[in-house]
Parts: sequence; structure tokens; C-alpha cells
Amino acid sequence: MALNLIVTLLAMACPVMAFDMGQSTRCVAIPHQMEVCKDVGYSEMRLPNFLGHSSLEGEVVPRSEDWRPLLQFGCHPQAQAFLCSLIAPVCLDTFIQPCRSLCEAVRDSCAPVLACQGYMWPEAFDCGRFPSSGDTCLSPQGKFSHFVKDLPRPACQNCPSVEDNPSMTTVLDAFCSFDFAVTAKIHRRRLPMGQPEFDVAGRVEFVRQGPLLPYDTQHLLRKWLLINIHCANALVRLGRAQLYVLIGSVQLDGTLALSRVFPWHKKDLNIALAIRKWKHHRC
Repeated sequence: MALNLIVTLLAMACPVMAFDMGQSTRCVAIPHQMEVCKDVGYSEMRLPNFLGHSSLEGEVVPRSEDWRPLLQFGCHPQAQAFLCSLIAPVCLDTFIQPCRSLCEAVRDSCAPVLACQGYMWPEAFDCGRFPSSGDTCLSPQGKFSHFVKDLPRPACQNCPSVEDNPSMTTVLDAFCSFDFAVTAKIHRRRLPMGQPEFDVAGRVEFVRQGPLLPYDTQHLLRKWLLINIHCANALVRLGRAQLYVLIGSVQLDGTLALSRVFPWHKKDLNIALAIRKWKHHRC
């Protein structure tokens, strides 16, 4: 879903540093249809913006949609603030760019996600080109660091092994070997553009909860599918939602890694037996 848009994202990033802060600007209201910067915390933006866009309807609004996939990855809690400081800079008496430290924080979290899609962090977003500190740049908010470390988060990874028709012993051994095991229905459908889209249909059921959080796990798996779309493409076929047993661990840095996947078909009695026995199983 995101690959074509990311290509555009990288191409449109080139004019960022060509912006001349000496040119005259004007303040305009952030359009309601500009979803990327919705609820960003202010209502007016400067034109031209730091990408050199001067037309709301012709450039800013349509091109802002090209940034949506990077925000959907959820790779950093301040990715929206960083991006909107460039495409919809706040209208104050002075120009407010992102601080170098904010750029580095977003880059360090989001560049690996872009790399998973086969793309590099845009050269125009070289963090060394942004102000190092001061009142005239947007800095990272320290309150997010604790939040990011505590919540498991998806990351780019090698695709997990997939095994059809496993034995009951194989499934029980996998439950013992990793932090968590869940069952989830994954649905693959085609968008009008012809690109596949993946979703987690219905509830996620826990076999072994481990460090996962009940209210966050469905969203976490959706983001894993989005980031690791190359794995999702190989795993999920078009059609009805398929039930899977997903097994993995949360790493020391807080990232989730799926290690074993068992497609659960109606005839797979061994998986049902393993889940039933797990409540009283000793590893």
C-alpha cells in the first residue's frame, strides 16, 4: 500500500533546503482536508512552506497525502510534529524549523522502517542542516521517551517461519520458546489502486500474553503488517480472512519480533489440541 507513495515522498523532499528564509511569506489557515496535520496543535501555517510549496490546493494539500504512510507506520510519536513543521510551518513572528535533535530522533526511529521498504532517509532531511538548539526550533519532548520504551512496537525484521499442519508437540514447543502467542484473523483485500491492504479482522485472542497489552495488540499487529509488507505479501492470500497463530518475543529495545506462524485451518486439530493442553502444560 505504501510503496508508491513513499517513492513520491522521497522525490518531493528534495526542495526542502532550497527554501529562502529571506522571501516574503503569508499566513493561511490549515485546510480541514489536510488530514496529515490535523490536530497538530495550531491552526495557521506559513506559505510558502519549507518545501517551497506556495499553493494550498495545487501543492500543499495533495502532496501532504504523500507523507501519510510514514505517519501510519507509527515509527515515532513526534513524526507528525516533525513533518508538519516542514509542510505546514506554524505562523509566528519568526520561522520555526525542527531542531536537529528532533530530526535525529525521528530519523533514528523511522529510517529503519523506510529501509525495510527499500528506501533511504531523504538526503534533503540531513539532520545536520537543522538548528542545533534554541528557542527558534522545535525540540523533542522528553515525555515521549518513557512512553516509547514501555509499549512494545513493531520493527522491520526477517520474515518469520511459516509452517502448515504442525504437530501438537511442535506448537507446544513454540509456545514455550517465545514470549507470547496469539491467534488473529488477517484479511487481505485489494484497493482501487490495485495495491493489497492488510488488516487484522476481529479480536486478537491470547494463548500466551507475555509482555503484550490487550488494548494495544491488534493495533500493534496492524502496524507490523504495514512495516513488514514484504512478509505480509508472502503470508496472506487474497480472499477471506485467514486465522493464524502468531508467536514471537519482545526484544530488549522494546521491538516486537514474530518468529513462528501457523496458519490455522479448520482441519488442523493439532493446533486446537495444543491450545487446550497449554493451560496445564509444563515447559
